Amino acid sequence: MNPILIKNATVYAEKETLSKGYLYINDGRIVDIFSHEPKNIPENTLVIDGTKLHLIPGFIDGHIHGGYGSDVMDATPEALKKMASHLPLEGTTSFLPTTITQSKNSIEKALVNIESYQNKPGHAEIIGIHLEGPFVEKKRKGAQPEQYIMKPDLALFQKWQLLSGNMIKTITMAPEHDEDGGFIKELSESGVNVSAGHTDVGFEGMKKAASQGVRQLTHLCNAMTGIHHRDIGAVGAAFQLKELRAELISDGIHVAPEMMQLIFQTIGSERLIMITDSMRAKGLEPGEYELGGQPVVVTEDRALLPDGTLAGSILKMNEAARVMLQLDGVEIRDIIQMASVNPAKQIGIYDRKGSLSIGKDADMLLVNDQMKIHYTICRGVIANKG
Repeated sequence: MNPILIKNATVYAEKETLSKGYLYINDGRIVDIFSHEPKNIPENTLVIDGTKLHLIPGFIDGHIHGGYGSDVMDATPEALKKMASHLPLEGTTSFLPTTITQSKNSIEKALVNIESYQNKPGHAEIIGIHLEGPFVEKKRKGAQPEQYIMKPDLALFQKWQLLSGNMIKTITMAPEHDEDGGFIKELSESGVNVSAGHTDVGFEGMKKAASQGVRQLTHLCNAMTGIHHRDIGAVGAAFQLKELRAELISDGIHVAPEMMQLIFQTIGSERLIMITDSMRAKGLEPGEYELGGQPVVVTEDRALLPDGTLAGSILKMNEAARVMLQLDGVEIRDIIQMASVNPAKQIGIYDRKGSLSIGKDADMLLVNDQMKIHYTICRGVIANKG
């Protein structure tokens, strides 16, 4: 692994922006960030010219079921490898493979498969697991198969956490089914990021859930209660409760651009987390696919169950960033906050990921103003050269 020097880029370091900056990488980490050309760089250093480009942290996708022909529930090393090898093409340098509501056996196979997977150089890094379901509300099931939905079961979750090697970092659940809050409190106190989603809970229920340890909302506006003038619901809770961060699928389909604008103006980039929630068909041609054992029809821009329900997305992270940048007031620093900083902080890995800072993993992107990716670097290895 040769050292890398990136020069003449606009470097979005953690605490400052350098208009013609330099960043030096060695042994997979950021060694130094300079405002002028450094001296005494080793002869074997690879030099990349970032003139007219932005150097930003790699994206962290905290909610992704699949893409490029593979799905987390395939429960094979090959499926995870295909996802990890292709995600740098869209700027994702680390991710949480996300399960879906399924049989206990299917979920367990997926967890064991992720636990045993070995991250590879130049691929997006698996940094944990997002367990979406099966402890959700049937009325708000979305694309979660109803026959496998169940009440929160602490013993079962603890079994799954053991099988996963303690890799479950986020869980999506419906807080209204944890009547005494014991499930939420136990998971929150153990360091799991508890996210309310596929839920019918109203605003008061969300206030209670937040007091018990819920710290996130899953794919804001989708599969939850919306804003009503007599109960502002889970969406209103994202607006009002400062302790909550909220995922957002910013494809302009799951949430209308006008609503995304309202969300950004109300919540701001400090509490939003960009995700894809993508499924197997991302990066492939339109056609017939499946999600959680259910048939899915994929068009040019969306994935649908036969009844018209949105079934995840085919969104790429750099496309999500491009859509967000079209909103009033959104700048590149906001994209960094929503796609890198916040997801890292939410699962407690900001000490090594999420920003360009000396000593952190060398996960970064060279992009133009339209979020076209010129280079993706994963832990010091060039993973994609656009």
